[in-house]
Amino acid sequence: MTAGRQHVRVVFSLRVLPRPVARFFWRAYRHAHRTGDCFSLASAARPAELAKLLILARDCKLVVELGTGTAWSAIALALDDRSRQVVTYDPCARHERDAYLDLAGPSVRARIDLRLEPDSHGPRNGEPRVPMLFIDSSHEREAVTAAFRAWRDALEPGAVVAFHDYGHPDYPGVREAITDLELSGQESGGLFLWWAP
Repeated sequence: MTAGRQHVRVVFSLRVLPRPVARFFWRAYRHAHRTGDCFSLASAARPAELAKLLILARDCKLVVELGTGTAWSAIALALDDRSRQVVTYDPCARHERDAYLDLAGPSVRARIDLRLEPDSHGPRNGEPRVPMLFIDSSHEREAVTAAFRAWRDALEPGAVVAFHDYGHPDYPGVREAITDLELSGQESGGLFLWWAP
């Protein structure tokens, strides 16, 4: 597929997103292409997945993300609600990340708490319970299992947990972890959703 046709497909896919998020996604996508940031282009949640995450996050004033990467999802979640705080964990700070945070602007960046910590450590002492958890860090079976177990007791009753890349052929560990954890939920376009009792 030519670059022009790919760009048209991306623009068309952005229709499912709220305008500020779609605007950021398009700018981030163009920046990634110009700078050769293949990691972001390959790993970022797709617009349809982001749209589902934003619906799930509605009325959540706090979202915890495991796996910051280059922060596209964290930025989208913060852009969608000006009163939302996003706490995102990743032990590795990718050098490309700051450029995308700059695209989002200082008011958005101020509501994203970037933590250079493993997701398997769980929340810090005294922090509030989590209404939404987005797991998009390591896609290895053991790592996904450990991350979920580290956060399970920190969830609010009725909290939603969204696992990214469920069913993706390159990441069987996500599906395997969910099977090991005996979670029953629903698959929704690349996400597996589970609600805490």
